[in-house]
Amino acid sequence: MPKQIAVAGKGGTGKTTLASLLVRYLAEEKPDKDILAVDADANANFNEALGLEVKGCISDILEDTKDFRKVPQGMTKEMYVEMQLHHSMTETEKYDLVVMGNPHGPGCYCYPSDLLRKHLENLRDNYDYLVVDNEAGLEHLSRKILPGVDVLLVTSDATARGVRSAGRVYEIVKSVNLDVKEIYLIITKAQKEEDVENLKEEIEKTGLTLGGQIPLDNQVAEFDLKGTPLIQLPDDSPAYQSVKRLAKKLNL
Repeated sequence: MPKQIAVAGKGGTGKTTLASLLVRYLAEEKPDKDILAVDADANANFNEALGLEVKGCISDILEDTKDFRKVPQGMTKEMYVEMQLHHSMTETEKYDLVVMGNPHGPGCYCYPSDLLRKHLENLRDNYDYLVVDNEAGLEHLSRKILPGVDVLLVTSDATARGVRSAGRVYEIVKSVNLDVKEIYLIITKAQKEEDVENLKEEIEKTGLTLGGQIPLDNQVAEFDLKGTPLIQLPDDSPAYQSVKRLAKKLNL
């Protein structure tokens, strides 16, 4: 059973930055371990942060199973889902990536979702770590397509509004009874230590435990501007150094 780490938060709070740097940390610090990165955000850009090209989205598999003409003759839907799941993966020497995507339209996805869940459970057993980049609404986790989570990191920028948004993510976790063992708030883009201290009251209101912080890093903004994969940040990047400390603190 792999260790399953998920990152969630509203757009712009640095969750994909955190997820990609966690993948880098695991690849560097635990080179003998197999890592699967999962992009479960509707605004999929985990691959760009990792410097990978996407072969396809798993949501396309669900859509195709609704049309019997898309499934080759002599092949069951279960066989088709398994084949397409492996075809949609992007594989590298250090880590692999799969992109979930979102359902395209109305209709029942119960049966194909059950099939997909089954094959993802089989797939995860080939890895030591899963790192999942989620949207704030936790769509795929709430639909139970992705497996339970060992550690959920909820990101917020260093603002009261951002912390309140993170609190709403926590409410979603509780309302849909997600299988999450540990959950932490991660404050991002703080310019100085006092920024986090000034948010103490807002953080306490959410009920979340503060796991750590990632400072504002101008190199991250520069890489984003140029379209350079964030996983290539220099080793002395303040963001990466903070993620390394966070990973060790939380025993990831």
